[in-house]
Parts: sequence; structure tokens; C-alpha cells
Amino acid sequence: MLKNHFDFTNIKGDLFGGLTAGVVALPLALAFGEASGAGPIAGLWGAIFTGFFAALFGGTQTQVTGPTGPMVVVFAGLVGEVSRQAGAPFPEIAGIIFSAVVLAGIFQIVLGAMKFGEYIRLVPYPVISGFMTGIGVIIILLQASRLFGSEPDGGGTIAAIEAIPAAIADPNFAALG
Repeated sequence: MLKNHFDFTNIKGDLFGGLTAGVVALPLALAFGEASGAGPIAGLWGAIFTGFFAALFGGTQTQVTGPTGPMVVVFAGLVGEVSRQAGAPFPEIAGIIFSAVVLAGIFQIVLGAMKFGEYIRLVPYPVISGFMTGIGVIIILLQASRLFGSEPDGGGTIAAIEAIPAAIADPNFAALG
């Protein structure tokens, strides 16, 4: 019965590929969760759920799924703004954030069903390159003060940028090393 549903011709490659993806995805998910302001456990759950749903609904032969840099920036901004407006830390606003993430997922499903993904080829390469470069710069800024062993006060990109000068002025050399 399983033979009709699964291809076991490359089971060794599939197992090692899954192990390799897991080794890469685990620290990445933890780091993205921390960078977003939701904490490492949120990143871990994000990786688990994306992997589960990608496997459930199908994908490509090289099925590697997990959190991405652009979503971290969007999520960090959302956490920072909602926590600032609500005046509460992440655990108290988790329901609002979860609702936003579920709504984003619903939009992705609807847009995917309508085949909107094919229109990305109409976006000029410099626009995509600039977007991805901007995401990279924001991720670096989110981690810069942590490089020097300092934790920003509050979540979001602005709080992370404001923490950089103090972190450079008083570095923790063990963290920097």
C-alpha cells in the first residue's frame, strides 16, 4: 500500500537530505524567532508548522521549507508596533500576532489558488534585488547590538538601531569573540 504513495528508490538520500535540512533549519528558526521579537520558541514552532503544512499540501522534489528573512522583518515590525500600541510585551499580545499570521497565510493560499505567483516574473530584477538587499540590511541591524553582547530595549528595527551605539561603546568581549 505504501509503495503506491511513496517513492523509496532514494530513501538514503531523502533521509540525509531531511537531516541536513533539519540541522540548517533549527538554528535558523531559533534565530529568526529571536530576531522577530517573539522569541526562539516561536521560531521553532514556525519551522515545525511550515514543514508540516508544506508536506501535507505538496511542493517540490527538493521540499525545504522554513521561516524566511523577509517574513522575519515583517513579523518584527508587527510585533514592535503592536506591542508599542498595546503597551504590552509579546506574550500578552500573542493572540493578535497569531491572528495576523493566520490571516497572512489565508491570503497566501487564496493568491496561490488564483495563480498570482506567476506574475513575479513581471517584477524587474533590480526591484527584487533591492528588496532582498534591504531585508539583509535590516536583519544585520537587528543583530548588530547582539554581536557586542547587548540586548535592545523592546522589539522591532528602530529599537535595535537605537541600541547599536551603546553596544559598541560598551562591548562584551566574550560575546564579541
